[in-house]
Amino acid sequence: MRRPVLRRMGAGRWVGAVLLAAIAGFALLGPWLIAADPNRQNLFNILAPFGGSDPLGTDQLGRSMLARLAAASRLSLSLALATVAGAAVTGVLLGLLAAAGGRLADRALSLLADGILALPSVLLVLLFASLGPGNFVFIYLGLASYQWVEYFRVTRSVAAFELRRPHVEAARLNGFSRLYVARHLLLPPLAPVLSTLMAFNLGTAIFTISALSVIGIGLRPPVAEWGTMTIELLPYYAEAPWHALLPTAMVALTVLSLHLLAGRGSR
Repeated sequence: MRRPVLRRMGAGRWVGAVLLAAIAGFALLGPWLIAADPNRQNLFNILAPFGGSDPLGTDQLGRSMLARLAAASRLSLSLALATVAGAAVTGVLLGLLAAAGGRLADRALSLLADGILALPSVLLVLLFASLGPGNFVFIYLGLASYQWVEYFRVTRSVAAFELRRPHVEAARLNGFSRLYVARHLLLPPLAPVLSTLMAFNLGTAIFTISALSVIGIGLRPPVAEWGTMTIELLPYYAEAPWHALLPTAMVALTVLSLHLLAGRGSR
């Protein structure tokens, strides 16, 4: 008998799940529970240390670091989820079409995917982001333009194998609709692989969104986002080193939690 899912989770996955839940809870509840306005400036209280009325101090404009980190967490996770969801839906649908749509559809979509893979992913992201600096739509297009290929290739490979299995062929011959076959016979074996891929891609999206802000073509101040907070506080590293490290630490912890959750973990 197979052990329950929770018992089969390794220690690494448990750590990743708890850490990610804490970050997600901070992102969802922080902006509602923290009374401070993340954009309110107080020039008489700049770079305040930890403690007091502002537990994590204030930034170079006197804004609450705790409030801005909560708002940035919510924004960064939301943008990454939107990017990965769009790429996953596109890739899975095209992968199923390639596997079940005949040789012409398979060759055309595979050629398109190979053409995207021939270009460096960083180049695609920078190209789209440079078209509209500070506009998330272009960042989204840049990230999704190459991430969908990963879902397409995985879905096409698994679906092509599953379609040749006897029970799937029997369902198709007995007149079950394509939607039924896809939902009940193709997507279940795909789910574990896709969930792992999505976790890794979420980490990549979070890191990329922050990195684009740091180099000046992503989201821009005064938006509270981990990358923008890092680049704003970096000139004040000597006076307040921990303030500059906090948003970077949030990126690192979020990416780490997603990678631990996606990994096999210890048994």
